[in-house]
Amino acid sequence: MRDSGQEADHGAGEAAFALVAPATPGPFVFASPHSGDLYPADMGAAAGLDPASLRSAEDALVDRLVAPGPAAGAALLLGRFGRAYVDLNRDPEDLDPALIDGLEGRTASPRAGAGYGVIPRLTGDGRPLYDRRLGREEAAARIARAHAPYHAALERLMREARARHGEAVLIDWHSMPARAAQGAGGARGPDVVLGDRHGAACAADLTRRLRRAFEALGWRVALNQPYSGGWTTQRWGRPAEGFHAVQIELNRALYLDEATLRPGRGWPRCAAGTARVIAALLAGHEPLART
Repeated sequence: MRDSGQEADHGAGEAAFALVAPATPGPFVFASPHSGDLYPADMGAAAGLDPASLRSAEDALVDRLVAPGPAAGAALLLGRFGRAYVDLNRDPEDLDPALIDGLEGRTASPRAGAGYGVIPRLTGDGRPLYDRRLGREEAAARIARAHAPYHAALERLMREARARHGEAVLIDWHSMPARAAQGAGGARGPDVVLGDRHGAACAADLTRRLRRAFEALGWRVALNQPYSGGWTTQRWGRPAEGFHAVQIELNRALYLDEATLRPGRGWPRCAAGTARVIAALLAGHEPLART
């Protein structure tokens, strides 16, 4: 069943999220917060901004890679707005005083100061998104339109899963630019990065199972470097309470033509491999330890 999220639309003409519910829900919730590609007219981006630059922070096509989840029992939550409009993997209070009026005297977080707060100032490839400043009310309305309903839906899914099964397991799916994963001298970096907040966000067995499943494909797996898990993983990584969370970053070199944001030559292999990992993870799942 697909839920378009229209109940959370606030009359703005576009839904904040799409939800694909499994016929028989299990403890797993899959989320793809950055695969959305909707950029409403009220964004007011800089005149002449290259559309490819606007979209450069998207986790393009990740929603398609993880589409097998619901058939295996995982709820699938998809953000629909582009990451440059609102970043769903940021604290809603992570505002950038260099972009938003009315925040004088406020100290920016390191991420917001670098241009990547909940409402980004820069594109994924480092270009200015705006040739203007945003009003405080404009920023609040954007967060209410996109961020709040997505996370309300995620909270509902996690709490329902724990109520049914005694635990809820969030897999937060992302992708990373090939250049971000490169090693010294331009050497190709890991194919997958698993971020579990250095062991704090989930039972160790979940991370081990994921690592084994990806390595069975012949893919190189790194733990927590350079991505240990963002705000969503931090928020829901509470294993002592029965909430487990892990962030997965897939190297875009595996599946994507980064210039066109279309499937690359590796798409068939990557899609098949991701489906195998999902099947291995969800089949015969045993309850995770509360730590």
